[in-house]
Amino acid sequence: MELAASTLHLLDKPLEQVLPDLINLSTRNIELADSGLHSLNPKIVERLQDLRASYELNFSVHAPYADTNLSADDDLIREWILKRIRASIRFASELEAKCLVVHPGWTTATDRFMKGKAWELNLRSLLWLLRYAEEYGVSMLVENVPEPTPYLLITVNDFELFYEEMQLDIGMVLDVAHANLQGETLDFIDRFSDKIKHLHVSDNHGESDQHLPIGEGSIDWKQVLDHAGAAGFDGWVVIESYRDMEKSLEYLRPLI
Repeated sequence: MELAASTLHLLDKPLEQVLPDLINLSTRNIELADSGLHSLNPKIVERLQDLRASYELNFSVHAPYADTNLSADDDLIREWILKRIRASIRFASELEAKCLVVHPGWTTATDRFMKGKAWELNLRSLLWLLRYAEEYGVSMLVENVPEPTPYLLITVNDFELFYEEMQLDIGMVLDVAHANLQGETLDFIDRFSDKIKHLHVSDNHGESDQHLPIGEGSIDWKQVLDHAGAAGFDGWVVIESYRDMEKSLEYLRPLI
């Protein structure tokens, strides 16, 4: 396992402005949140390529998620969403990113009139994006998302059905904080140890997705990481806390 830091803790400032902060982190592994003030573009990707070469940084990329419903029932809207994520895939390729993380689709107000349509569109969109990512040599992973939301892939049972119906092999990102909200973290590891390639970590008290620094919530991190290691996990452990990044890195370093 290797520790990594998400740029979420710096998302209140433009990415170009926080590049010195990334260099000064005590990890060389950075997950870029391709959203908001950190949205990637050719100019910033070129800067990141220079930093990668000069400071031996390694990147992964989290695709946009706030406005990108892979299950949008309007064909034109969904095509624009897929176009935006395709751009994220190309940027990830240029940065030789370890992976690209995507969120699944979610149900909309029209789902009650078209039962199962959102699920079908989610599968179709992920298949399409997976093929596109493979063309660019990018490993695309789908993340479990938190309760209570209208997302389609939240629980172990959701992923069981997803992997039964998914036609191509796709890995997953286990977000420990999200799984903790329904008490399924160890169940996810046990059931999908062959699929989990990446961990997202932040802390909470089991009631809401608080993105606390590691150690400030109720998650038993030694148990989680020992369980993941015993299951064969050897990927990145990406800290997504909103503050005190170095505190979280220091807390986890002895555990991995």
